[in-house]
Amino acid sequence: MIGLVATTTAGRRAAGRLTEALPDTRSYDVRDLATAFAECDALVCFLATGATVRLLAPLLQDKVSDPGVVCVDEAQRFAVALVGGHQGGANDLAQQVADVLGAQSVVTTATDAVGLPALDMLGWPFEGAVAAVSRALLDGKPVRFEADAVWPLPPLLVGEQGEHRLRVTDRIVDTDERTVVLRPPSLVLGIGTSRGVGGDEVEQLVDRALADAGLSAASVAAVATVNAKADEAGLVEACRRRGWRLATYPAAQLAEVDVPNPSDEPAKVLGTPSVAEAAALLHSGGVLLVEKTKSAMATVAVARRSPRGRLALVGLGPGARDLLTPRAQAELRRASVWVGLDQYVDQVRDLARPGTRILETGLGKEQERAHSAVREAGQGHAVALIGSGDAGVYAMASPALEVAGDDIDVVGVPGVTAALAASSLLGAPMGHDHASISLSDLHTPWPAIEARIRAVAEADLVVTFYNPRSRGRDWQLPQAVSVLLEHRPAATPVGVVTDASRSNQRVHLTSLGELDVEQVTMLAVLVVGSTQTRLVAGRMVTPRGYRWME
Repeated sequence: MIGLVATTTAGRRAAGRLTEALPDTRSYDVRDLATAFAECDALVCFLATGATVRLLAPLLQDKVSDPGVVCVDEAQRFAVALVGGHQGGANDLAQQVADVLGAQSVVTTATDAVGLPALDMLGWPFEGAVAAVSRALLDGKPVRFEADAVWPLPPLLVGEQGEHRLRVTDRIVDTDERTVVLRPPSLVLGIGTSRGVGGDEVEQLVDRALADAGLSAASVAAVATVNAKADEAGLVEACRRRGWRLATYPAAQLAEVDVPNPSDEPAKVLGTPSVAEAAALLHSGGVLLVEKTKSAMATVAVARRSPRGRLALVGLGPGARDLLTPRAQAELRRASVWVGLDQYVDQVRDLARPGTRILETGLGKEQERAHSAVREAGQGHAVALIGSGDAGVYAMASPALEVAGDDIDVVGVPGVTAALAASSLLGAPMGHDHASISLSDLHTPWPAIEARIRAVAEADLVVTFYNPRSRGRDWQLPQAVSVLLEHRPAATPVGVVTDASRSNQRVHLTSLGELDVEQVTMLAVLVVGSTQTRLVAGRMVTPRGYRWME
């Protein structure tokens, strides 16, 4: 819950706006700040920073448990992340508050200020000298990186040398005042139990098995068992206490897994000769590290899963920075490897965090970029494959997903397409049914393209032409216009938008009969109306319902 603390009329008015925009908020008077601090996950205080500091000082305990606090000035010009920037969520909350109030967020956390990912905000458990290693990274000192495997982490500015050290491992290791250990989610516990087992027994067995193998419980990603044990109270309770996700499998599926220690007893009772080992192997897809270990009423086995790389398919929109979505920006900052067309990479190069590896190529290298991105993700990296518009519309998502296997995680990031950008500039030409067709015959035979144009013309759909014309392809657009003129009047409105949303943007309204194809370039998007599209006050409009025109 977010507590909103205000003492003035302006503050209460701003708090009301936040209540409408943010989920789960509650308003408090400034005299109840201590109560709000105890009850809420985060606070927004409409007070001066000095007053807020003095009021909060006696309440502060530690950055792990304290709520994040954002301070907003009386004029709502700034939203300042005051306390708990990372672990309290104040940095993100400051941006949310600023977006609602039209203010400027102010974040002074050092790593955020210089674009470095914070070690304590990677979403993994950690141990050791976070402050010392983070300081070394901020000061540009070499930090030695040691990892048991490649994981999809953001760029961390680490190398092979340095007094400070960052280790990524699921093994129990010693730390010192210059070392941080990150615990990857690599271990899967397979657990079998007798009916009525207690949660304490399950936890004690797991801790003993992990300790004997030199493995950290902080790297446990999940627990797996047979379906028949899904409601076993002791197992469920142990998972709840430790925050472990519980997955269950049918006995028949577990019975198909080869294990080193099958047993007749579970085969008779449950229908599978193994629960612990089979479940650990099946859920992890990896290798068995600890064969089944027993207590009086439970068995446990431990498997290690292989890291899965991450491929984000990022569309940059039509070009303007304010049409690049926040989600796309977040994925760009999260990725340690960028793959993209050089001119698209140039649009967002300033968003690359220090240490980002950028693989850029020129025009005509789409397949090379797709294969490169999938290969990097397959090696365990966090990859952003960059394209314009929406990655799934005449862009890089399709060639990448044609070659991507199920061994990587894929994230699609919606983007503003060229058609949408052009439509917004022209009016509302896509207010009813519409289609998009690329006039490039480099990958699609022209007879297939012409057949689609004819089908769209006969169906009376608004059509957006991508890749309408280039120096080497100058006859396709006139041919497309000729086909359309067989089915709709020469007066049909046409919009030509070049470099939509960019500094040299051009918008031109004409008609199908008067279209000057010589003025259309590869950077243009052509929107041809249906027979119902009209010009209203200089704007293209296709009514949502034809009956409205009666």
